[in-house]
Amino acid sequence: MELIRKIKQTEAQAQEIIEQAKVRASEQAEKGRRSRLETLASAERDRKRAIEAAVAAAHSDGLSEIEKLKAQAEKDRRKLNDEVADKIATAAAKVMDYLKG
Repeated sequence: MELIRKIKQTEAQAQEIIEQAKVRASEQAEKGRRSRLETLASAERDRKRAIEAAVAAAHSDGLSEIEKLKAQAEKDRRKLNDEVADKIATAAAKVMDYLKG
C-alpha cells in the first residue's frame, strides 16, 4: 500500500512539475512576444523620425536652392538688361531717324 501511495504521490508531483513548466514556458513565450512587439514599435518610431528628418532637410535644401536660383535669375536679368539697354536706345534712335525721313 505504501508503495502505491508513494507512486501516486510521485505521479502527482510529476504532473505538478509539468504544469509549472507549461506555465513558465507560456510566460516566457509571452515575454518574448512582448519584447518583439516593443522592438518593432521602437524601430517604427525610429523610421518615422528618420523620414521626418529627411523631409525637413529636403525642404530646407529646396528653399535654399529656390533662393539661390532666384538670385541667379535676377543677376542674369540685370546683366541682360544692361547688355541690351544701349542697343534698345540705338535701335529706337534709328527708327526715329527713319520715320523722320
